[in-house]
Amino acid sequence: MILPIYIYGQPVLRKVAQDITADYPQLKELIADMFETLTASNGIGLAAPQIGKDIRVVVIDLDVLSDDYPEYKGLRKAFINAHILEFDENSPKETIEEGCLSLPGLSEKVTRPRRIHVKYQDEDFVEHDEWIDGFLARVMQHEFDHLEGKMFIDRIPPLRKQMIFSKLKAMMKGKFRCAYRTKVAHK
Repeated sequence: MILPIYIYGQPVLRKVAQDITADYPQLKELIADMFETLTASNGIGLAAPQIGKDIRVVVIDLDVLSDDYPEYKGLRKAFINAHILEFDENSPKETIEEGCLSLPGLSEKVTRPRRIHVKYQDEDFVEHDEWIDGFLARVMQHEFDHLEGKMFIDRIPPLRKQMIFSKLKAMMKGKFRCAYRTKVAHK
């Protein structure tokens, strides 16, 4: 089932998400719905807070970019109870334009480390503790930020944020265009 994506201004997007256990109700269906929603909205990553759930679940599908990034062919994965343990301070940082399904029509340059140390569980609740680098590390940082109640606009310079303030305000009122189902805070 395709779920509505919560737009900037929804309180759940600013909450720190909670870890879950393997007996979380209908988790497999939720993950399937998240992948279906992600595909329908032409995204590459989706965190549970973006569909109104304050739980630590993220889905990432980089297979859709495999023409440009052949190393991500077949990468379509759920991350449960995901946490960034550390950033590789010796790894160079990279500045790339980012967008977000919860901020339709908005993109800004964001600087992030190229390498991170993460821990998470997969759909079978098998624990993983690994270093990730490159584009996947960026996508994971973007999505895992949602689990901490953060959005990419929190990582841009204050002047840039001030310049987009009116767009953010309009977004909260439902004044934006996108081709997928959404849920705004106030109409």
